[in-house]
Amino acid sequence: MSENAWQVFDLQEVKGKLTGKGVEYLEFLNVPSLNCGLYHLAAGSTDMQAPHDEDEVYFVLAGRARMRLGDTERAVGPGSLLYVSASIEHSFFEIEEDMTLLVMFTPTPREHS
Repeated sequence: MSENAWQVFDLQEVKGKLTGKGVEYLEFLNVPSLNCGLYHLAAGSTDMQAPHDEDEVYFVLAGRARMRLGDTERAVGPGSLLYVSASIEHSFFEIEEDMTLLVMFTPTPREHS
């Protein structure tokens, strides 16, 4: 088994590397089939994401905001799990409380084959 076949991360330790200011993304895993990171959005900040080429999943660890997916909006908070298909316009807005999200990106099938 390769030494990179599995890894264990302490999310509290990773979270401690965030500054907690503005908008920031901290990637902690990058392997061919998966990327993971923590995304932090300070209360009142602006999420300026552009659509991505990869499918992605967000898990809200802390904070509250609204999320826009195409023409749909909904409130999200701790425990919300969001799937966003590749190339879909999306952003967080009305960020009421500092948000920390676990983000997982996967290659689209055409990239993975």
